[in-house]
Amino acid sequence: MSVRLPSAAPVICIVGARPNYMKVAPIIRAFAAHQPPIRTLLVHTGQHYDPAMKDRLFADLDLPEPDVNLAVGSGSHAVQTAEVMKRFEPVIDEHGARAVLVVGDVNSTLACALVASKRHVPVVHVESGLRSNDRRMPEEINRILTDQISDVLYTTERSAHDNLVREGIPADRAVFVGNVMIDSLRASLPRAIPADVLLAAAGLDASRIADGYGVVTLHRPSNVDSADTLGPIIDALRKVSEALPLVVALHPRTRNNLERFGMLDRLSGPGFLILPPQGYLEMLGLMSGARLVLTDSGGIQEETTALGVPCVTIRENTERPITVEQGTNTLVGIRPEAIVAAARDILATGGKAGRVPEYWDGRCAERIAAHLHDWLVEQEAMHASAGA
Repeated sequence: MSVRLPSAAPVICIVGARPNYMKVAPIIRAFAAHQPPIRTLLVHTGQHYDPAMKDRLFADLDLPEPDVNLAVGSGSHAVQTAEVMKRFEPVIDEHGARAVLVVGDVNSTLACALVASKRHVPVVHVESGLRSNDRRMPEEINRILTDQISDVLYTTERSAHDNLVREGIPADRAVFVGNVMIDSLRASLPRAIPADVLLAAAGLDASRIADGYGVVTLHRPSNVDSADTLGPIIDALRKVSEALPLVVALHPRTRNNLERFGMLDRLSGPGFLILPPQGYLEMLGLMSGARLVLTDSGGIQEETTALGVPCVTIRENTERPITVEQGTNTLVGIRPEAIVAAARDILATGGKAGRVPEYWDGRCAERIAAHLHDWLVEQEAMHASAGA
């Protein structure tokens, strides 16, 4: 039986949840456009898998259909991570792997990185070195552990390198390439769905936002799983909605908890326009036209900075400090009075001007493709000479 040479095997690219799609889509395109092309195998773990939403997002992002779907579904962190590992290892057995490329900080990222590392397959981590310094967040654990076992670490901001060095990771493993999610944003912005079109399609009165609007997204368990935390946040949003209509893209977890806590009616006031979870082009349209965005999402902190839209982050910490230091983001915590004060300040002053950070230029995926190709060729040459 012939042996599959490493250079003939694909780079396996992993997606597991919605934020991964925006990051992997431009990488897949850049690998295909590189000369010579970098062969890929796209694996969807099914960590978050809504078929209709998946099809919509893949079409929005021009992302090819996955070559493999592991279909792990939901579960506890332990169950989900273990299930991805069990189902991913046979993919390496069947297809081989020149490298395994993971993005972000979801459970699938860590699970596939662990499998690859134990099979002595190079691990490539895109969006390395981001830290909230809050180990109560499961994503923080995933980030730290994935970085420790990665062979190539691509960073979105230079401060990430300090975090990696502090954790004992050799400096020469990390490469500053910029923010690949901004590649998707820039490529998709001309096709974004305007807010008035979106609201009209949803049967809502678009004239209610004629004088401006804000956008709200809330989904983090630390914010929405406790009535004692979620209730005051909703009350703060009600106060903001008295001055500015708020379009709420209501996450299923948040909706379920509001119903469970008997609080859903608090979003029924005249200042709220409630939508179900939105596709990528719809969210881009909502954010780009907003006067401000209130969120606990990591990705939206970056997208609003790239769009120049003021952002109020309802969290005590952020793994994306560059959005606060250079961008349009204000970190306010979860106290209702702080949320309201920040929103009122933005409405009065226009908010932070900010600037787009270095290398958030839409060419990050090109830089990843160029560097990774050369790195793989160099590593394979070293291994070939060592085995000669």
